[in-house]
Amino acid sequence: MQIIQSIREKGAAITVAVIVLCLVGFILMDAKPGNGQGSTSQSLGEVNGESIDLMEFNKRVGIAELQEQQRSGQRPSGVRANQLRDQIWNTLVAEKIFFAEAEKIGISFTPAELSSILLSSDPMNPFMQQQGMQDATGKLDIVKAQEALKNIKKLTGEQKDQVNAEIVDPLKLSSLVAKYSGLISAGAYYPKWMQEKEAIESKSFADISYVAIPYSDIPDSLVKVTDEDVNAYVQKNKELFKQEAGRMISYVAFSQLPSKEDSAVVRNTVEKLKTSFAADSNAQLFVTKNASIIDFQDDYLPKSRIQSSQTDSIIKLPVGTVYGPYVENGAFILAKLLGSKSLPDSVQARHILIPLVDPQTQQPLNDDATAKRKADSLFSAIKAGSNFAALAAQFSSDGSKDKGGDLGTFGYGQMVPEFNDFCFNKSVGEKAVVRTQFGYHVIEITNQKSFNAAYKIAFVAKEINASEATINNANLQATKASAVANVAELGKYVAANGLSLVQNPVLIKENDYSVGALQEARSLVKWAFESKKGAISEPFSIGNEFIVAVVDKIAKEGVQDAAMARSGAEPIILKEKKAAIIKKKLGAAPSLDAAASAYNKQVMQAGADSTLTFSTQIVNGIGVEPKLVGAAFNKGNQNKPSVPFAGTSAVYIVKANTIKTMPADAPELQQQQLSSRITAIRGKANAWYEGLQKAANIKDERSEIF
Repeated sequence: MQIIQSIREKGAAITVAVIVLCLVGFILMDAKPGNGQGSTSQSLGEVNGESIDLMEFNKRVGIAELQEQQRSGQRPSGVRANQLRDQIWNTLVAEKIFFAEAEKIGISFTPAELSSILLSSDPMNPFMQQQGMQDATGKLDIVKAQEALKNIKKLTGEQKDQVNAEIVDPLKLSSLVAKYSGLISAGAYYPKWMQEKEAIESKSFADISYVAIPYSDIPDSLVKVTDEDVNAYVQKNKELFKQEAGRMISYVAFSQLPSKEDSAVVRNTVEKLKTSFAADSNAQLFVTKNASIIDFQDDYLPKSRIQSSQTDSIIKLPVGTVYGPYVENGAFILAKLLGSKSLPDSVQARHILIPLVDPQTQQPLNDDATAKRKADSLFSAIKAGSNFAALAAQFSSDGSKDKGGDLGTFGYGQMVPEFNDFCFNKSVGEKAVVRTQFGYHVIEITNQKSFNAAYKIAFVAKEINASEATINNANLQATKASAVANVAELGKYVAANGLSLVQNPVLIKENDYSVGALQEARSLVKWAFESKKGAISEPFSIGNEFIVAVVDKIAKEGVQDAAMARSGAEPIILKEKKAAIIKKKLGAAPSLDAAASAYNKQVMQAGADSTLTFSTQIVNGIGVEPKLVGAAFNKGNQNKPSVPFAGTSAVYIVKANTIKTMPADAPELQQQQLSSRITAIRGKANAWYEGLQKAANIKDERSEIF
C-alpha cells in the first residue's frame, strides 16, 4: 500500500519504511552521549567546554538538506539553507546542554526503551505509521516488526548515521525531556496556606470610586527625555536592555531590475512572433524553437489547473487564435488555444504493478526489459479473459493487490504524470501497459465521474530581463558611491542623485544572513564585522540590487547605550515624568473631588457588577491596570482615597467603597480550580530549558567558517 501513497504523492524518492527500519540500528549500539565523537575536524564552537564538531555539524546539515529535497523536490539554497544551518546549530546546542544535564541526574534512554517503542502498538510508533505493518485488528504485526529488527543488523555507515540524526536523536531527546519535565512537575509545590489565601481572594470583589488623569493630558512637548535619563533607567533595568555584540548599518541600493526600455525590447520581440505563432501548425515545435520559458504541455487540462491569470479570456477564443502579449510572472506571454474536450473530474482504476526496485530497500528487482515482458504477458492474459483481480492478487507488488488492484477514486494530478494521463484521457474500460518511475503498470479504467471542459493551450513566454547596459549602469553608479571619501560625502552623493540612505533599525548579529529586507546578505554581514565605524563598502550584488553600505555603529556585548535603548526606554520614562507632573499638581493627599476638579475630570465608578476581583486581569471600562486592582483591595483605601499613583495609562486616585465575598463554589468546582492552578504552577516550573541555556557557556564561532 505504500507504493499507492507514493504514486499519489508523485513519487517520493525514499519511503517511510527505509527510515523506520533504519532507526532500529540504534539498538545495536549504546545511546550516544551528546553526539560527541573523536575527530580531527575543526571546532564550530563550544557548549560548557564541549566542542561542537564541524564535521558532525556538516553531516547533520547534509541530512536536513536531503530531507528537504525529498519533501520539496529541490535542494535548499540561499536563505532556506541558512535557516537549516541555524536549526541544526540550535539542536546541537540543545543536545549538548540537556544531555549533560540528564547525565548528571541519572536520566537515560536505553536501547531496550527504543525496542519497546518499536514493538508496541502505540500510534506514535513509526512502524504503526507504515502501511502493511498492522495485523487484521489494526495492531502492530509483531512478526513483521521482529523481521525488520533482524534485517536492520546489516545497516552500517552513513545510512545508520542518517537515521540517528533524523529520528533516533530526536526520539532520545524527546524521551529525556519527558522524563526531566515529569520530575520537575512532580516537584512543583502549592502550599495549603497559598491555596486558602488565593481561594479567599478569588471570592472577594470590590466596588470602587476613582479619578483617572491620562498621561495624554500632558503634551509630549512639555517633557524632555535626555540621554542621562535613558542611561539611568537602563542601569536600573539592565536585564531588559542586554545586547549581543553587533553592528548597525545603513545602505543605499542601486536597482538591477529591468528598465522601461528593457521591457519594451522584450515586448516587441514577443509581438513579432504573434502572426507566425498563429499560422504555425506545429505548436510544440514552435514553442521549443523560440526558447519559451514555459514548456509545451501536450495535455488537456481543466480550467482550474491552467496556470494563467488570463485563462478566462483565452478559452473564449476560437481554436487557433493567439492571445497577448500580456505580462505575468515577469514575462511577456503569447497563448494559443489548440483545442478543448470533456474530461472527468475524478477516476477509479485498478492496476497490477511490476516494479523495477524494492520500494523499501531501493534494491533492483527487475530490469526494464524483464518488467515490461511480465507486464505485457499479464496484459495479454487479461485481454484473453483472465480475471484481473486474481492476477493482481498473485502478481502485483503493492498493497492494492489485496483489493484486486483497485486504487479507489482519485482526482486529476494525484497520480504520477504517465499514470494520470492514461486514466483521464482514455475511456472507461480501456486497458494498457504504462511505464512510470515505479515500474510497469497494467491499468484498467473502471469508472469516471463529473465530466467538464478541458483545454490544451500552448504558451510562448520571454522573461523580462535587465539588459547588460542597465546592469552596467547600476554597477557604475554603485561604484561611484562606494568611492566617496567619507559618510558625509556619501550623504551628498545620495541627495544629489535622488537616492535614499536606508537605515537598518535592527542590530546585525555576527551569524546573520539577512539584513532587513536584504536576503542572502551573508557577504555584507561579514564585511560589516570586519570593518571599522564609518567604513564604506564596495558594491555588493544582493538580489536585484547593488548595495553600498556604511557601518554606523559597533555595539559591544553588554548593556545598551542611550541611543540603542531609547526606543524601549523613552515611552516608559515619558510616563514617569508625566506622572510626576500630575502628582505635583494634585498634591500629596487630594480628595476625589479635588483631583477631579484639578484636571476637569469626573469621579468614576467600577466593580459594581462584581467583576473587580483580586485576580482580575482587565478592569471593565478601564483596561489592564494591576496597580488599580491592588489599590481596590488595600484596606487603607476603604476609609479614605489613596495617594495618587502611576498606573499603566493614567495617574489614579482610588477609594474602595465596599469589599464583599461571594458564596463558596461547590466542592467539584473548587477541585477543578485547584487542579487548574496546580497545572499553571507546573507549567511555569517547566520553563526550565531557558534557565539551562542562560546558565550555559556557549561559544559560537560559526562566523569564522561560514
